Amino acid sequence: MVAPHIPLNDPPAIHDLPAAKRAARAAALAVRDGCDPALGRLLGEHLLAEMPPPAGAAVAGFWPLGAEINIRPLLATLHARGHQVLLPETPPRGNPLIFRLWQPGMTMLPERFGTVRPTGPVMVPDWLLVPLLAFDRAGRRLGYGGGYYDRTLAGIPGAVAVGCAWAAQEMAEVPADALDARLDAIATELGVIRIVAGSEMPGGGDVG
Repeated sequence: MVAPHIPLNDPPAIHDLPAAKRAARAAALAVRDGCDPALGRLLGEHLLAEMPPPAGAAVAGFWPLGAEINIRPLLATLHARGHQVLLPETPPRGNPLIFRLWQPGMTMLPERFGTVRPTGPVMVPDWLLVPLLAFDRAGRRLGYGGGYYDRTLAGIPGAVAVGCAWAAQEMAEVPADALDARLDAIATELGVIRIVAGSEMPGGGDVG
């Protein structure tokens, strides 16, 4: 069993945002290490039943790294349903992500930070499945600290961003500021949490 949410004991004062994020990441990593990556199958089932991407949407996913939840079965299903599935290429720090078309069985090239990318052409996604360390019900997302997804989402404001995580990665409130991009929803092995526009308090989303 895993904790129902990420504990963050005695967090630093909110005005010390970098310290608050470091503490939150340490707590999130400890919780994530106790989760089963295979539960990504259930995440995919919930997403496809409760909030599937519209027909024809180009969907950006991610190739799970280390203990990240495994959404590869979901990517394969989306491809089989006719979606163009994209995976990120990681540029130097300070730049948004680049997305390339992926197909099952395609050669994957090694990248920085231990990630891999496909060899397809560059495309712009309509929908994004976003990895994370922690989330809250106001749509705040805690990433790894590189700012890649914040810059990426700022550059494609019309795209839908869905965080992918275990339910145990929920926090009461993720430390964030105005530069941290918000998610439209979070998919977990328990269901889909939809974020209410303008929500600032935990509990703003609906499960299911």
